[in-house]
Amino acid sequence: MRINECMTLRIKDIDFDLRSITVRAAKGNKDRATVLPEALIPDLRRHLIKVAQLHQSDLLCGNGYVPMPNALYKKYPSASKSLGWQYVFPSTLVRPWLDTGYMARWHASPSTLRRAFKRAVNQAKIYKHVGPHTLRHSFASHLLAAGTDIRTIQTLLGHKNVETTMIYTHVTPDHKNVSSPLDQIKGLR
Repeated sequence: MRINECMTLRIKDIDFDLRSITVRAAKGNKDRATVLPEALIPDLRRHLIKVAQLHQSDLLCGNGYVPMPNALYKKYPSASKSLGWQYVFPSTLVRPWLDTGYMARWHASPSTLRRAFKRAVNQAKIYKHVGPHTLRHSFASHLLAAGTDIRTIQTLLGHKNVETTMIYTHVTPDHKNVSSPLDQIKGLR
């Protein structure tokens, strides 16, 4: 997912049974589905329990609202207080929701994710230039290396053109069985 897609993800858009995440109003204002890694499910479930506890605390304080897209709060007034519409990565602050006058919990800032990623990169002692977007490229490259067809990768990434997907799929050549011609010249060793 792109950073903003991740930060604006709602609880209702995670399907643990299908191991799927629905990305809403992504680039080009289109929805798409992508995979939920099975390895992340236990940690994500624990995280969502904490989000539910935070939401319950907000409700007890008379808040618990979350901003809704496209004025859906008018059509479904109680939905903005339901757990399913809450952000997976909520902000630590409750702020005014200008359309309604309610105090609402927005999503965490993309800069929060960037800072956390930078700390993880430093802790892992990775010295290459990487950012959160590098994960999208790695995702595509690993899928391609595992034999996933390019059209499926295109769909999972939400690319309109397969040419964009091709840019994302960096394949590392296998040099293990190749020797340099320079190594074949006698007398250089």
